[in-house]
Amino acid sequence: MKNILIGGAWPYANGSLHIGHIAALLPGDVLARYYRAKGAKVYYVSGSDCHGTPVTIRARQEGKTPEEISNQYHEEFVSVFNRLGFSYDLYTKTSSEEHKAFVRDFHVRLYKGDFVYRKTVKQARCPCCEKVLTDRLIIGRCPACGETARGDQCDACGTILEADTILDARCADCGSALIFGEATQLFIAISKLHDELVDYLNKHARWRKNAIAFTKRYIDEGLRDRAITRDLDWGIDVPKEGFEHKKIYIWAENVLGYLSASSLVCRERGESFSELFGKNARHYYVHGKDNIPFHTIILPALLLGHGGNLRLPDDIISSEYLTLEGRKISTSQNWAIWAKDIAFRYNPDSLRYFFIANGPEKRDTDFSWREFVERNNSELVGAYGNFINRTLAFIKNYFGGIVPQGRPDPVIQNEIADLYEKAGPRIENGQLKDALDTIFNFVRSGNKYFDANQPWKTRTENQEHCCDTLFNCVQIIANLAILLYPFLPCTSERICSWLGLKNGWAFQSVHAGVRLPEISILFERLDKGIIDKELKRLNSESR
Repeated sequence: MKNILIGGAWPYANGSLHIGHIAALLPGDVLARYYRAKGAKVYYVSGSDCHGTPVTIRARQEGKTPEEISNQYHEEFVSVFNRLGFSYDLYTKTSSEEHKAFVRDFHVRLYKGDFVYRKTVKQARCPCCEKVLTDRLIIGRCPACGETARGDQCDACGTILEADTILDARCADCGSALIFGEATQLFIAISKLHDELVDYLNKHARWRKNAIAFTKRYIDEGLRDRAITRDLDWGIDVPKEGFEHKKIYIWAENVLGYLSASSLVCRERGESFSELFGKNARHYYVHGKDNIPFHTIILPALLLGHGGNLRLPDDIISSEYLTLEGRKISTSQNWAIWAKDIAFRYNPDSLRYFFIANGPEKRDTDFSWREFVERNNSELVGAYGNFINRTLAFIKNYFGGIVPQGRPDPVIQNEIADLYEKAGPRIENGQLKDALDTIFNFVRSGNKYFDANQPWKTRTENQEHCCDTLFNCVQIIANLAILLYPFLPCTSERICSWLGLKNGWAFQSVHAGVRLPEISILFERLDKGIIDKELKRLNSESR
């Protein structure tokens, strides 16, 4: 079995997570749980991105240090991920000593290669604030599309920018027009890696369309060399003589978090990092589409420039955008549902189900409270929960809580075996919505089987047939618990404990005679009054 690295994007530790972040990151946990059930060596890693200008801006606004701010949000992120069942093997932060040491060592080797050089560039300065400005503190218009943009990237069209190319550049703090001085920085020659990156893209036709399209566009527009150092106070020191007063530019260190975190997991397990980044591996990178170039251009360029024969990303699981009640999520206008709130108000598995079933996997999708309530009530309560509870409650009420002896139905057994064969490859290829839909079609067929065989009648008219029906329903439940474990882990763990199952991606059999414990409701029906209540909360808090 291959070594499986799953890297979830590292969220900026400068503000709370919202539902768009969760929808983009959740596929990573589904993949990790699936591959563990398959018996693979899984390295599921991520962490909080603690450096960079957004953190220093928030710190200045709140009168705190960048370290205090990043630690505060890091702890909040950990709480949210734990509540939602994210099963990271390591969730760390870029301010950890282990990450900083790994990045410095990586850069020392990078500087010794043929792809790093010095270059004197323009450096923005605000004459009013009397300070050098980082890219995030520069606002103006994007030279590519003309929309409002900051100095590092245009959110409207996704173009990665250089500060001195911004049109009508001004200070984000005071609005003053900027002046430009000069500074010497280290650059990585991405342009020299053109052929390697084109070949890399051509070998990954299975990527999602957005990843292919974005990456091709960046290459076709002409790859530009990028600065990997900056004049900052908060970040990782540059390990090069003459540059000690500078910091490693955030994009040249945060993507290395996948390596630093998995390296630490390898060390703790006594396993080989070089093996994980060698041939017998498959690497997934899970993030939103605005992060595509950092994972398909920047990270590969750093890995190639390092020269250590490190494995490049295999699968780019890049989500589209999640909107909210028909509008773009806006943190500045507080038009958002914050993960720290919703995660503790609702069943985590209900949220996980909705963010996959209605997730932005192939296109932008919308979160609406009405649809969330309706799908919880119809699909989780009415279909899945109802099938399990009606079956097990019937056994508790009429068979003393003991699974009756019955004859396995070969048609059902074949359908279950086929389901493993269909769902597994779809999960592996990042087609999570299709996999989940396929499994829930079987949930519905389970309910039809129960209804068609009418155990409430055959209990007195043909008990043998009744026992066959219930026995086969239990087999369906057992296998649904395993098939849905990557998606609905809390629910599946409860069912597995009831039926004495161990999680493993294989056909499950529950023997007659198993005694059921007390059975509880798996999903609560949500009152439709929640819709108005949550919409009022959302509208009252937005600005």
